[in-house]
Amino acid sequence: MPKNVQIRNLDDATYDKLRSRAAAEGVSLSQYLRRELDHLASLATMADLLSRADKWREETGGVPGDVMAAAFEADRAERR
Repeated sequence: MPKNVQIRNLDDATYDKLRSRAAAEGVSLSQYLRRELDHLASLATMADLLSRADKWREETGGVPGDVMAAAFEADRAERR
């Protein structure tokens, strides 16, 4: 059964921006927000991602230190 959500004290600028985005996509604000909330709910939480990373490290032994160091050094070089 569908549920309703009410959001109180939404800033006017936020409301206007969301309404404008919905209009630009040719949908109602309710349709736009429902789609955005469905997408948000489908994303993994930080706890899920950390759990997956822990499991991967246990299964694979993780990334070798020299590979990690090279990746960090390459990143630093790109930022210079």
